[in-house]
Amino acid sequence: MNTLSDLLEALPALPLFPLPNTVLFPGALLPLHVFEPRYRAMVTDVLKTHRSMAIVMITNERPMDAHGHPEIAQVAGLGTIVDHTELPGGRFNILLRGRVRVRLSELSFEPPYRRASAEVLVPPDEEITQSELSALVSTATAFAQFVRERDRGFEFRLPRDAKPALLADLCAHHLVLDARERQAILETLSPRARVRRVAEVLAMQRHTLMPGGRDLN
Repeated sequence: MNTLSDLLEALPALPLFPLPNTVLFPGALLPLHVFEPRYRAMVTDVLKTHRSMAIVMITNERPMDAHGHPEIAQVAGLGTIVDHTELPGGRFNILLRGRVRVRLSELSFEPPYRRASAEVLVPPDEEITQSELSALVSTATAFAQFVRERDRGFEFRLPRDAKPALLADLCAHHLVLDARERQAILETLSPRARVRRVAEVLAMQRHTLMPGGRDLN
């Protein structure tokens, strides 16, 4: 079983990678191409230390402080770099694996990138019924098949023997279309509520995208 002891070094001043419409869930993989100088510096720093950063969604693109930084969510996904390639000009391709949800308390800005004190959010230990799990699996399978019929290159398979909370996170990461909804699911700490919410969202997505349904906003 994975422990979080390796994250302790990162939590007091966790580097932040703000991105629009991007949410990282525990257990999910996120490939990124890093080209901005400040984030190239950040990747260089974390590769030398704890290899971790927070992927945090930008909630308002307009500058919100004296440094011109946009507003960001207070809950983010902490990811660890599990693979990387350094490219010409100091750019990087990195692969992050989501580890945990964290609540952020942003620190005073020290160039070139933002940092926050991070608190790991531990979900409650809840029982999820077989009917709730079956509803999630059924709606996820149906929506994945719906997408696959329209895009033969789409690949997503439900992991076998995954815990329901992880299954909900992976379904949200790969199948939920609206970034605001993904962020809301990330902020849903209760595993039972998360399983229900993802199942409901996927059922609604399929309904609205089917012929005769209304378009998603």
